[in-house]
Amino acid sequence: MKKRWGFGAAALLTLALAGCGSSGEEASTEKTGASQGETTTVSAEEKAEATTQTLSYLGQDYTVPANVENIVAASLEAMEDAAILGIKPTGVLQVGGAIPAYLADDLAGAELIGDKREPNAESILVLSPDVIVGTSKWPEEVAEKMNKIQTTIPYSHISTNWKENLMVLAQLGGKVDEAELIISDYEAKVADAQSAKEQLADKEILIIRIRGGLMYIYPKDVYLNPVLYEDLGAPVPEIITQTEAQAEITLETLAEVNPDAIFLQFETSENADAPKSLEELQNNPIFASLAAAKNDQVFVNAIDPLAQGGTAWSKVKFLDAAYENLLQ
Repeated sequence: MKKRWGFGAAALLTLALAGCGSSGEEASTEKTGASQGETTTVSAEEKAEATTQTLSYLGQDYTVPANVENIVAASLEAMEDAAILGIKPTGVLQVGGAIPAYLADDLAGAELIGDKREPNAESILVLSPDVIVGTSKWPEEVAEKMNKIQTTIPYSHISTNWKENLMVLAQLGGKVDEAELIISDYEAKVADAQSAKEQLADKEILIIRIRGGLMYIYPKDVYLNPVLYEDLGAPVPEIITQTEAQAEITLETLAEVNPDAIFLQFETSENADAPKSLEELQNNPIFASLAAAKNDQVFVNAIDPLAQGGTAWSKVKFLDAAYENLLQ
């Protein structure tokens, strides 16, 4: 019996108040107590603390306004988690000139700020964000440019950091309760799936992403792999243990591995120069001879092909899809 699941779902505002008096001492503000007539002093640092907060995320501290109202989601990772948390960013990335279709309803109304490789600094500056949530995949020069605009949090692209990602965004958007519920629900589903994982014990399963007409695989802790190999307990294929970063896998190598099941992700915008590569792969006699193909265990775009993998949104969607397709 097929089991289906649902899921519950510009400037840094640290005030520069220190001034130089004739004695060179730190400036302070005096106020008189109403009942006792005493005079107290509030230092510049104390006043700054009243208007800012410090968030700790993956070993680093980030200072943001105490009340964050204007979040720019400058990465698809941040956009996915904003969608699942119900946060409305003021700015988001575009794909093909629009908010990606799979997030469009949740993020409707946000301004477009450029593409994922290098968001448009001018567009972001106009929005006067309280914080920018980017990605750890940015090159250093892009990260530096964003930090000159406003405090920028480099959202991790490593899938095993998904809880830390979700919680820091939830803190920014006032959605901590929602984040805790998403995590607890996901963990409950994983625990439930453990009873069926013996069905995967002797299966070799790969997640492959077609980009630029080529097939790519990822390390076991990147993209959607942790859902498959950690949460569902599928054995990690040797070729995955040997993969240290995104790596091309040729059709000949894939034939040698001969997996029992394949999750195949194909996004049109990532294959503009090879728009028929998915069709050509499926029609290739070598691919057709694979155990996965012969047994109808090739699942094309089980979740949206733009899904980033290392987010709560991606994990929730892929856990449902993997369970439905592999553990019926």
